Amino acid sequence: MQKPDEKSKNINSLNFDALFKVMPIPRLIVQEYEKGKYKVLRANDMALKYFARSSDQIIEKDIFDFMDSENAQHFQQSFVVCQSRKKTASIQALPTIPGSLRVYGFWISPVLDERGQVIYLDVLGQLDVRDQSILQRERDDAISLLASIFEVSEIGIIVTDYSGKIVRVNDSFIRTYGWTRDELINIEFTELVTHDERKRAAINHKKFISVGVRSSGEIKVIRKDGSVANALFTSATLQLSQNRKFLVTTVMDITLRKQMEQTLRLAKEQADSSNRAKSAFLANMSHELRTPLNAIIGFSEMMIKGTFGPIGSDKYTEYLSDIHVSAEHLLGIINEVLDMSKIEAGRLELQEENISVADMIEGLVRMMSSKTFASDIEIHTDVQDDLPLLKADERLIRQVLINILTNAIKFSHKQGVIKISGALEPDNSMVVSVEDQGIGIKENKIKQALEAFGQVTDVPERRETNQQGTGLGLPLAKAMVELHNGRLDLESEYGVGTTVTLTFPAERVIFS
Repeated sequence: MQKPDEKSKNINSLNFDALFKVMPIPRLIVQEYEKGKYKVLRANDMALKYFARSSDQIIEKDIFDFMDSENAQHFQQSFVVCQSRKKTASIQALPTIPGSLRVYGFWISPVLDERGQVIYLDVLGQLDVRDQSILQRERDDAISLLASIFEVSEIGIIVTDYSGKIVRVNDSFIRTYGWTRDELINIEFTELVTHDERKRAAINHKKFISVGVRSSGEIKVIRKDGSVANALFTSATLQLSQNRKFLVTTVMDITLRKQMEQTLRLAKEQADSSNRAKSAFLANMSHELRTPLNAIIGFSEMMIKGTFGPIGSDKYTEYLSDIHVSAEHLLGIINEVLDMSKIEAGRLELQEENISVADMIEGLVRMMSSKTFASDIEIHTDVQDDLPLLKADERLIRQVLINILTNAIKFSHKQGVIKISGALEPDNSMVVSVEDQGIGIKENKIKQALEAFGQVTDVPERRETNQQGTGLGLPLAKAMVELHNGRLDLESEYGVGTTVTLTFPAERVIFS
């Protein structure tokens, strides 16, 4: 049977062990086992947590065994000082020590025997009270900042719990959709969604908040007055303590934007419809006009030639000539309009064959000789020898070159020179160019010259008679070249001249 003093001693020892183990701050009992070398005899739970080690990695181990060398040397020097002076010393914790617990430093106190010799060193951690208060203030400031952002944001924000009930809503959402805060708190958020989207919204909410998926999309929100608003939403899961989950959703009203999109879509559809109607009208009118014009041209030619006898007056013959020229001019305009309407409607199909561009240029120069002779204009050709054939629609390519040559002659000065060249590029693409020394085009008018019905003369009524036209020559030529996957480039300098370059891709060049 134990004596009373022995029992008291055991109880005190038991109480000390329990207190040491559960102390809320790190604590070590250290002993010098060789000169200047220290090992740990005891370590409480907080010490194990602070150093991020198990008891087997610390107990009966030299401090160099579980600390990095920098920290171990720092502690060793402090132990030596404390042991030699037999007074409590302090040491600041270095940031390289692992562990999630924040400790400002350690008190190192000597434990003396009856003779005043140091037998142990008691190492006690100091909680960083100062840092904790700063951290708390930072947390408070962060919460205040987030709360302010939540309230002053111009984008509506609602917070829903796991069941889908609204637990918080900001002022912007209330202003935008007209509800009061009391009407929104604790209601199912799906009550704010149109009936056709409620089921999907509820399913998505459950998925987003359970899996933590960030999502965005469009949704229809019911306003207080019963109207429906188109909104763009973004949702993110927020997890707080005790595994509480909330879904934070920003809601931005895009009703006006959707209305503008719809208006633009309708306007485009109307414009496309009008454009198709215009093309159909032009095509129909062109056919209707060409029939009587062909009759006028044919009968006027017969009368001029006197097929059925002479005309009584020379004046009538002169008038018939004017009628014939005007009718041919009008027919040309109608043909251009018809071709343009077909191209715009996508109904102009290529009748492709292998054609000789060199022969076509030679024939066109002869055909234009009457026009150039009257204006004393010369046309020079520079076509590469043995220029390969081109797979193309002969009628369209001929029309392109006629339009370009006609423009070059029309806008050239008397005694001017027009140069036509044709050659292959290093990439085997074919290039045909027409260069004149005429009046040229102002730089700011070049783009307009390539647009349908574009006229580069500033004042229409001041255009010279021989320079009048529909404004379709170059646009038609450009469209016809692009039908062949080619390119038309226009370079011009006002008062110097104009160069039109046609480029056809290598896949259209036919080598014999």
